Amino acid sequence: MSAFVPPLVVAADMGYGHLRAAWPLAHALATEVVAADGADLAGEDERRLWARTRRFYELTTRLSQGRLLGAPMQALVTAFTAIPHLHPHRDLSRPTLGVRQLDRLVDGGLGRGLCERLRREGRALLTTFYAPAIAAGRAGLPRVFMVVTDSDVNRIWAPFAPGETRIRFLVPSERAALRLRAYGVPAARVSVTGFPLPGELLGGPDLPVLKSNLAARLARLDPRGAFRLEHREAIARALGCAPEAEDRRPPHLVFAVGGAGAQVGLARRFLPGVREEIERGRLRVTLVSGVRREVAAAFRDAVRAAGLAMGGGVDILEAAGHADYFLRFHALLAQADILWTKPSEMTFFAALGLPLICAPPVGIHEAYNRRWAVEAGAGLAQRDPRYAGHWIDEWLADGTLAAAAWSGFTRLPKRGLYRILEEVGASPSGEVAGAARAG
Repeated sequence: MSAFVPPLVVAADMGYGHLRAAWPLAHALATEVVAADGADLAGEDERRLWARTRRFYELTTRLSQGRLLGAPMQALVTAFTAIPHLHPHRDLSRPTLGVRQLDRLVDGGLGRGLCERLRREGRALLTTFYAPAIAAGRAGLPRVFMVVTDSDVNRIWAPFAPGETRIRFLVPSERAALRLRAYGVPAARVSVTGFPLPGELLGGPDLPVLKSNLAARLARLDPRGAFRLEHREAIARALGCAPEAEDRRPPHLVFAVGGAGAQVGLARRFLPGVREEIERGRLRVTLVSGVRREVAAAFRDAVRAAGLAMGGGVDILEAAGHADYFLRFHALLAQADILWTKPSEMTFFAALGLPLICAPPVGIHEAYNRRWAVEAGAGLAQRDPRYAGHWIDEWLADGTLAAAAWSGFTRLPKRGLYRILEEVGASPSGEVAGAARAG
């Protein structure tokens, strides 16, 4: 039997979503994430096209959150990400304008360098962005795996002639599977795997790290013990222990914005509302700026404007590059208790037992992500940011956040990483190096 050759893991730097899905897969496969627009895969003309597309994406998503241009830019984002109603079930396979444009780009050479490399190296393709998969599929390459990164998707994720595709679609939700079938993709080409969450936050297929982190988190999210008392037996069976209030640290709120920097201004609105809780040691806050220096600077300004001091219960996670960012962000999530973010790909992290506070969505796909999490009981729509301290305190007192954490863990798919590894022919290991445990 020949040795397993890992697939080429390809992502696009269009926000964090596609990179965030690719990173755990590449780490588990002991390979690297290759940029779809990098010099290794794309020629100069193709790189310029990617750069223009990225600038347009980042500009429109940021402007959609502003006061002056917010409404028209939000309408523009919604138009580009439009997803028709799924019901009643009907044939939605007709190519849209976006599908036709992508098909023309592929005809013009988009993905040519990628396909040449795949043929030369004899490797499969595992990509978290639709364009590389569609280009490879058009080229007739036999082993093409596309990881879908939203709970529902635009028609552009399926190729021009979906009924003939050889692409293997690995989707995070049943809804995404239904959608792709409506777009004409054969059911046999679609597998519901779940989203590839970081291995260091899972610990292996039996989820020992996840369970340990969740046990500690439930104690912090349920300071009065009401939720844990009511669900003690179910918690003990699932986690192997009954969480006790031994960890006296205050709950840790993580506020993460998207890679394009959308919703940075929300921090300026909610920080004054949690100032009292932070100063009294009843809440910790970390603002996640990622790799964008201007976002970190805006966060520092927001902290000062709220009358708070860095390190006094509020911190900023900023990183020099994506490798550093993902490593530190995953370690942060091991100790986090509440995740406040727009319902992007971060929605799937609710499966780790992280209660999700959903900021307003940017694009229809995020609206569907929010609905998916809320209907599972894992997501909560944010209330007025000015009074965040009050409603977060209420949710801690009455067990709402603990219940959301438990619903996310029990109802959302957690083993997507390992199921995707099996799909591509790798054997998932129960041992994950560098597991990020809380504490």
